[in-house]
Amino acid sequence: MKKTVVESPRIHEQYIRMEHESGLTILLYPMKGFSTAYALFGTKYGSVDNCFKTGDDLDFVTVPDGIAHFLEHKLFESEDGDAFTLFAKTGAEANAFTSFDKTCYLFSCADNFEESLKALVTFVQAPYFTQQTVEKEQGIIGQEIRMYEDLPSWRVMFNLLEGLYVNNSVKVDIAGTVESIAKIDADLLYRCYHTFYNLSNMVIAVAGNFDPQTAEKIIVDGLKESKPVSIERKGYDEPREVNKKEVVQNLDVAIPLFYFGYKVKPAAGATEGLKQQIELEILLDVLAGPTSDFYNEMYRKGLLNANFGTEVFGGRGFLATMLGGESKDPKAVLAAFNKMVADKKKSGLSEEDFLSCRNALYGKALKGINDAENTATAMLSYEMMDVGLFDMMEVIADTSFADIEKRFASDFDEACQSLSIVFPNEK
Repeated sequence: MKKTVVESPRIHEQYIRMEHESGLTILLYPMKGFSTAYALFGTKYGSVDNCFKTGDDLDFVTVPDGIAHFLEHKLFESEDGDAFTLFAKTGAEANAFTSFDKTCYLFSCADNFEESLKALVTFVQAPYFTQQTVEKEQGIIGQEIRMYEDLPSWRVMFNLLEGLYVNNSVKVDIAGTVESIAKIDADLLYRCYHTFYNLSNMVIAVAGNFDPQTAEKIIVDGLKESKPVSIERKGYDEPREVNKKEVVQNLDVAIPLFYFGYKVKPAAGATEGLKQQIELEILLDVLAGPTSDFYNEMYRKGLLNANFGTEVFGGRGFLATMLGGESKDPKAVLAAFNKMVADKKKSGLSEEDFLSCRNALYGKALKGINDAENTATAMLSYEMMDVGLFDMMEVIADTSFADIEKRFASDFDEACQSLSIVFPNEK
């Protein structure tokens, strides 16, 4: 097994990175003075991975929307019961999540770390699906889907994705639809499991209070034999233009919710992709962050409140910038933002604002490394992007005003912009 120590001369921190013969990547970040440990076992498999083929396939296979999330739910079950009972015995808090491009199983604990890690490594590698349990889960997840259909904060975001994207399945709810999950059966779940839960497509990340040698032994001893699988994901032919300029819905809210943003073409290459996302994050703070002239003017006019925020929404094959919150007049907010962007493209950005926002982002990143949950999650996420945890710190520190000016000129184009509004139901 190849083992390296990843170091950051800038912040004098380090963690251990291992490449197991199976292809599994293991990341261990022991943190002195911590009382808890946090661990994730993740796979590069999310809701956008619905069309793929392996080396044995002649053509691409298309599976129902929502199957990655469905599989996550079902993996906690075994012939002997529920995996949550294993963690209840150790006192650890266990959970899982499916995003657009990854699925992760995790736990946090203050005691019995070794037993909890054994449980995590064991149950993620032990799928058990039957048609009877699949049909039962279809009813449970169907209820969850219906609940989210009426959740304003969820709908306003996915409506924006529907507006931005023409073909990319990132616009489809992670859980799928009631109709799509009805097409899932046990055979399909096993097919997706054996494709994407191959160890060569997976990462284990641990941070906090634990002994790295003990953790390494538990992980390696618990791995089942796994031959690497080559996975080819079918890309999306996504045009530059947006699908819809505006998406409007009426739901049970007291004040309109809104999201607007830009569809951005992701940069080619892992390091360039990381650089692009960091530059966009700094730019959003410069343009519309809590210290910006735009935000403060909108706040004074009563058009924005403290719930307003910005986000860089990126993953494998998709990238967007998003801004949103509550407003009595979302269209007036968007018009003011677009005017501000047009004015700044003529007059130029403030280098002083850039330096302030870059330093704030660096401080936030540094603070995050002092948290076991954030560190383990970030290690895994950046590894899945083919970069390292400390690369993020270096890219932030090395970002220049010229980089920001160039990014501002290229990635803030109204032709690539869409607006989503959830208005109150008409009484």
